[in-house]
Amino acid sequence: MVMSTRPAYLAFATFGALWGTWGAALPALRDATGVSQGQLGIALLFIGVGALPAMALTGRAIDRFGGRVVAVAMVLLACTGVAVSTLATGPTSLAASLLVLGATSGAADVGANAVAGATEQSTGRPVLTRAHGVFSAAVVASSLMTGGVQVAGLPVAVAFGAVVVVATVAAAPLWAVPPAATAPEQEPAGPTAGRARPTRWVPLVAVGAIGALAFAVENAHQSWGAVFLADQLQVTAGVTSAAPAVFAGVTALTRFTMGALPSLPGGPILTVGAMTAATGSVLLATSSSTLIALAGLALAAAGTAPLFPTLLREVLRGVPDGVRGRATSTVASTAYIGFILGPVLVGSVAAAADLRVALIAVASLAALAALAASPTTRWARLKTTETTETTHR
Repeated sequence: MVMSTRPAYLAFATFGALWGTWGAALPALRDATGVSQGQLGIALLFIGVGALPAMALTGRAIDRFGGRVVAVAMVLLACTGVAVSTLATGPTSLAASLLVLGATSGAADVGANAVAGATEQSTGRPVLTRAHGVFSAAVVASSLMTGGVQVAGLPVAVAFGAVVVVATVAAAPLWAVPPAATAPEQEPAGPTAGRARPTRWVPLVAVGAIGALAFAVENAHQSWGAVFLADQLQVTAGVTSAAPAVFAGVTALTRFTMGALPSLPGGPILTVGAMTAATGSVLLATSSSTLIALAGLALAAAGTAPLFPTLLREVLRGVPDGVRGRATSTVASTAYIGFILGPVLVGSVAAAADLRVALIAVASLAALAALAASPTTRWARLKTTETTETTHR
């Protein structure tokens, strides 16, 4: 039976709504909790601390229980957003809240990608790329909505409450997504078992490492784009907000455009996308005007936009249905390391040298991804397909 695309898109809409609200509400949350910049930086690390183990463990639960796990994760994530905005009163409570937010986010992230990947396999449509486009569009819409809530003088908890409504709407169709059929032959026994497991999972980690490069580039620009405009080009506070808006908007537009095109080979998408991201990073790093800087951000966004959805699509083609959740979990949790470390890399290089030099370092990561992405995914798909064929003999 062909799966409906609705649960996947609703899952990514919920996920994007939460993080768009979070980004716009962060200054207000910082002020409400009374934390310093340094304390906020430490507290934000707890998101990654909570997310990584949750991402690593969620896949097995999805394989067994299907969309019910994703539905629960989305509702818990939205409710945790409300809790952070109302219960965090200082550095300790903020860090504890963000640990829970990270854990629910990690589970929701893997769940959304697993549902989208399964739907793409079922329908033959580019669901992953379109779903990630929905995420980016939801980030833009929810951040604007949160800004409106604050202009109206309402607490940011109201905006997080709206995310709970979105998650509740998404929960019912997600709950109905069945678990993947787990046939006994998908987990081989006997003399081939010891060889099959590393053959299957090592390629997934390798693809996840390429995803880490892509996410490092993406989050480096998302986190430091506005800072670059303010520090290097001395633009006003109102103009600096254009940086994340341009990046998220171009990312969404690129994903929707590619989702509307006929299916394209993954290799060229990965190579061209990563090289485009590298070019945009260099253009931003060497820019002397706001217009050129925003053009560099737009190029970087267009380049990074298709990378992770394409990587996931390519490697999941050779993965049996019964372990798709675990495979998604492996790739996503490995890639998420880059999401955490990308902004840290920029900050470290900027402190030692200069922010422009740091962005050249980001460009080098994108160039490395351009060189490695296509051959790595080809090798990984070959290895996972070989494992599947051996398993079914």
